[in-house]
Amino acid sequence: MKVKALSRSTADYTRETKSDIQRLPRNVDPALHPLERAREYKRALNAAKVERMLAKPFLASLTGHIDGIYSMAKNPWDLDQVITGSGDGELRMWSLESQETAWRAPEAHRGIVRGVCSIPGGATDRFLSAGADKLVKVWSRSEGALANDGTPEAVATYSGKHAFSAVDHHRSRPLFATGSSQVEVWDVDRSEPIANMTWGADTINSVRMNQTEVNVLASSGTDRSVVLYDLRTSSALAKVVLKLSTNAIAWNPMEAFMFAVANEDHNVYTFDMRRMDHAVNVLRDHVSAVMDVDYSPTGHELVSGSYDRTVRLWDVARGHSRDIYHSKRMQRVFCVRYTQDNAYVLSGSDDSNLRLWRARASERMGAKSNRQRATIEYADKLKDRFKHVPEVRRVLRQRNVPTAIKRASNTKHEMLASRKRKEENERKSAKPGTKPRIPERQKPILGTTSK
Repeated sequence: MKVKALSRSTADYTRETKSDIQRLPRNVDPALHPLERAREYKRALNAAKVERMLAKPFLASLTGHIDGIYSMAKNPWDLDQVITGSGDGELRMWSLESQETAWRAPEAHRGIVRGVCSIPGGATDRFLSAGADKLVKVWSRSEGALANDGTPEAVATYSGKHAFSAVDHHRSRPLFATGSSQVEVWDVDRSEPIANMTWGADTINSVRMNQTEVNVLASSGTDRSVVLYDLRTSSALAKVVLKLSTNAIAWNPMEAFMFAVANEDHNVYTFDMRRMDHAVNVLRDHVSAVMDVDYSPTGHELVSGSYDRTVRLWDVARGHSRDIYHSKRMQRVFCVRYTQDNAYVLSGSDDSNLRLWRARASERMGAKSNRQRATIEYADKLKDRFKHVPEVRRVLRQRNVPTAIKRASNTKHEMLASRKRKEENERKSAKPGTKPRIPERQKPILGTTSK
């Protein structure tokens, strides 16, 4: 004989605290709720308005440098530590928790600091700096000695033949790469580079090692090329030439074959290193040269800094930015980074300030109860469900941008529209088949070469 018993848990109707609301059972049958869609639409519209009302991304401005910040590095094993290099040769290590300088080397280099990077491993606080004085120096907050005047001294120094423009360290091996007139690979135990690699460029703008496929190295040069190298054979793998030069390269931390480049033509391009004859995506919203780009730790988002004095955040699968950050005093942005917890964004500009922003402008920090998290998730679901509705879409997309950016954006839009009309007119007047349409993801690519 079967016996069916009705049972329910006391957790389903018991309040968590005395001030909490009473929990009531609810029948989810759609027939009993004919106005459910109208109610949810109203809630989605209110949630979008509240999101924009609470959007205050700027958190702090860290001052101390007396010249512009042109290089920045984060420590993958320390969330609180950020290293910056300025145009007067000064190095600073910042504590994001206290928002103060934790360590500084006033005269680390004679001239501008072109690149800084942390040495991976977590067992040491050493980091590298490369300057225009043809020197690469190893620094340590705990191991470094002090000079007579109390300033820190470098743990080790490597001398090159040309001014360095970039530096990056291998994920696991004691190797680091520098960019100058060519790409040089150094062993930390030797005073001379163990490998020299070049493919056409007179000057290397940026060098970036892949932290997942650790034997792959990418560089960009003044000849508008992006070149991939294999560290095992010290030879080039592939080369792609764009219409304008690339200022920075960033590897996706979750997808080993994907990387992004910040280009002088106002765009950010993402590539798959296995097939570089076209871009995977084109991110276009900036109105001036993009100076730096960085992936979020999840690999789903990008942050870029531009010469137009703005910082933009992107979804890698979309072509337009999801948010734009700016301030009245912020000048041209030369370096940007995501923090390792994916919660904040850092930007360094030539007004000598390091700025801290929220990665999601309206998100509030601090611990949240289960009820608060459920409310936020419900609001996000509603906004995603009704994002195509004109009223909700208008509220979610509304941004207050500087007048100069708005004017430049309108001018750029008119120029691109005029260019498209001209191409269409030429295609109509040309012989059929002689002027095919070129996809937007192939237009910036002049040529590719593989070895």
